[in-house]
Amino acid sequence: MKNFIYSFVLVSLIACNYSNSQEPKSEPPRNFNGYWYAGQAEITSFKLEQARYGEIHDGEAVLVFVTEPFSQSKQVKLDNWRDQSPDNVSVMKLNMTKKFLTGIYPYSMMMSSFTPVSQDKYPDAFKVTTSSQEWCGHTWMQINLRDDQYQLQGFSYFESEGDVNVEVPNTILEDELWTRLRINPESLPTGKIEILPSSFYLRLGHREVELKRAEASLTDLKSSDFSNSGHRKYEIMYDDRSLSIYFESAFPHKILGWEETYKSGFGNPETLTTRAKRRNTIKSAYWGKNSNKDRAIRKKLGLSTE
Repeated sequence: MKNFIYSFVLVSLIACNYSNSQEPKSEPPRNFNGYWYAGQAEITSFKLEQARYGEIHDGEAVLVFVTEPFSQSKQVKLDNWRDQSPDNVSVMKLNMTKKFLTGIYPYSMMMSSFTPVSQDKYPDAFKVTTSSQEWCGHTWMQINLRDDQYQLQGFSYFESEGDVNVEVPNTILEDELWTRLRINPESLPTGKIEILPSSFYLRLGHREVELKRAEASLTDLKSSDFSNSGHRKYEIMYDDRSLSIYFESAFPHKILGWEETYKSGFGNPETLTTRAKRRNTIKSAYWGKNSNKDRAIRKKLGLSTE
């Protein structure tokens, strides 16, 4: 088994000309509640082309967006959604999954992010969790907002990565930007920013957890490989990586796909681009559709039924 360093050591803070300050956030549009509080989740399937080991591997990705009651103190979903205490904060949750094969063995990855809907009152993401499973073993990471800073826990089967528990300064999390986009794309940070890169990227690259300098932009497009009609692109440019998320201009700002470019492979890595393009979107209370007959719904999404 390959031995690559994936340490959770936080490096020194970035130069002061990169700021986490954001423009004042605005509340969601009036039609927000009708779409997001109707007792259903939004599920979108994507054709995935994943860069790994210096090659592109076919797979599938799924984004599940849903609002739910969240305990700010316990950092978990509330069992009693009728709880009227101040501890009950409505969040937009994203479950992002990726499944792809590398040669003989499969990868199964999942990231969950929890972002308060009321960004004026709660400007920071509450929590991100990420897990990755493949035949070598599995890893897990959790980030929680505690007392205006993030607490990061990491667990791995690699000896050099070990089990860690470190504090991370309050910053923008790349993993929160997907949910922030769905709440209100105008709240996305632009310009020069400090940001903690995607947990998927950190995991796959066995990279240190460190704040990065980046340049972010929000652009209107007339057409692209993801749509022939007007839509928008949110792009983050790092020194060694870029991420572009394409989404519909009109509410509810459904995601059309994304592109992520960086060097992949070991020894002489190649610059490759991971791409995901939308197949289909449905609204569903999927948690109640767990019988064998419900597998037919996966066909609507173009997902495997075996």
